[in-house]
Amino acid sequence: MDSRQLEYFVAVAEELSFTRAAQRLFTVQSTVSAAIRALETDLKTTLFDRSTRRVVLSGAGQALLPEAKAALEALDRARAAVEEASTGLRGNIRIGTLARLSLVSMADLLGAFHRKYPLVEVQVATSATGSTGLADDVRHGRLDVALLGLPKPELSGLDVREIATVPFVALLPAEHRLTRKSAVRLEEIAGERFVDMPAGFGNRKMVDRAFEAIGSPRRIQVEVPELTTIPDYVRAGLGVGVVPDVQLADEPGVAKLPIENAGLSWTLSVVTLAGRRPSRAVTALLDLIGDSIRLESQYF
Repeated sequence: MDSRQLEYFVAVAEELSFTRAAQRLFTVQSTVSAAIRALETDLKTTLFDRSTRRVVLSGAGQALLPEAKAALEALDRARAAVEEASTGLRGNIRIGTLARLSLVSMADLLGAFHRKYPLVEVQVATSATGSTGLADDVRHGRLDVALLGLPKPELSGLDVREIATVPFVALLPAEHRLTRKSAVRLEEIAGERFVDMPAGFGNRKMVDRAFEAIGSPRRIQVEVPELTTIPDYVRAGLGVGVVPDVQLADEPGVAKLPIENAGLSWTLSVVTLAGRRPSRAVTALLDLIGDSIRLESQYF
């Protein structure tokens, strides 16, 4: 049993697919399969129950998984300590982020990190299901760290650092009957058609729950994958929006109003897996994130 076999085992266990594990490890499926067979022969047990439709961990595989992760982490820490002492900080970081996130300048953050730690390789990914998908990716080991926006009850199993909080505002077409007001209540727009992001995104979850709490579930007319495009649909009269207020400049043709008595705010957090000490490289990255907050920036 060697570290490469354990690395392949953990990848298959997390992906529950030999194909996806091979893609993640930048190798071919036959290599992964051969390594798993060799490991099973060495341990004299079956680690995965395989069928034509799915791959699941056996009982022995479930017992091995936390020990394999701990062994790989210990090996990584030992290797990193030696390499850092001789040549500087090394390692790999897989970081997840929201599309068009602008509360944190990812380009500036990662540029500064690269200049300070040029030997650390960084991979950046997003998720089609927004914050929910990013949180799941961290829990299952597909990401080392992620910047996301979810309510605290949905961040179980994660270590959370809150780095910015902004209120929600209502976006209305400029000619809307409520634009003469200085603020609106959720009850006043409950019957409107809405423009919002898909259901897996943290801001969508929070607004859906706020309207359900007042007994008025929303009617979503338009779903868009990026928050930056919501004002365009609002301007066109296809609905109203309720979004985090991270843009100070006014959008032409769109009125932005505070929301009264709703207690709605969106928090950007950086998360890592609970119970696992972050690598030295991840810790170094976390130390830089706070310096990259930009509350005056565009919608993300």
